[in-house]
Amino acid sequence: MLEAVDLGKEVPSGEGRLTILHQINVSVMRGEAVAVVGASGSGKSTLLGLLAGLDVPSTGRVRLAGEDLFALDEDGRARLRGRVLGFVFQSFQLLPALTALENVMLPLELAGRTDARAVAAKMLERVGLARRTRHYPRHLSGGEQQRVALARAFAPGPEVVLADEPTGNLDAATGAAVIDLMFAMNAERGTTLVLVTHDEAIARRCDRVVQLAAGRLVEERGMSSEEGA
Repeated sequence: MLEAVDLGKEVPSGEGRLTILHQINVSVMRGEAVAVVGASGSGKSTLLGLLAGLDVPSTGRVRLAGEDLFALDEDGRARLRGRVLGFVFQSFQLLPALTALENVMLPLELAGRTDARAVAAKMLERVGLARRTRHYPRHLSGGEQQRVALARAFAPGPEVVLADEPTGNLDAATGAAVIDLMFAMNAERGTTLVLVTHDEAIARRCDRVVQLAAGRLVEERGMSSEEGA
């Protein structure tokens, strides 16, 4: 479903070129949940951005749903993302001028769906916010905002959901509830999930863990085999 081959990223720095990622090779099978872990600055979010085509690699390639992501131009990558990907961010990334319902409707409307309002309302009901549809993000708690973000990510029926530290701005209890909801929705829809997290307890709920250190893939382990050992 998703494959990175010799993926690398360099950026200019005061001392020349700074390497953020070193030749990452990783593949994610359809329906699999994969956690990407590592210390701050290890390249986790950079990797996620490259897998989504939000940034362009210095070396290597990414195949998403059978397409070579960087053989497409920027518009082509955007169309592929709109068709295949859903996103959940640490900072929620809700549009402040739109209500909860309108935020969830947005990707559906961009895809030309005529049932955007009905689908969005149903998704907000699924995440427990049926009575908050007309509220703006500023009137919602952090946990409620992230649940709106989950509804928005899953509403278009994506094949892959990319989540970047989805509990990073939440307290422990609220974060646990959001993660439970995300994994439940992922299982219901058979979505492929790639999850960046610093929380080992969350990582253990995935099928496989990919660990980065200083921009290098240093370990890859399957959780089911580890638990059965």
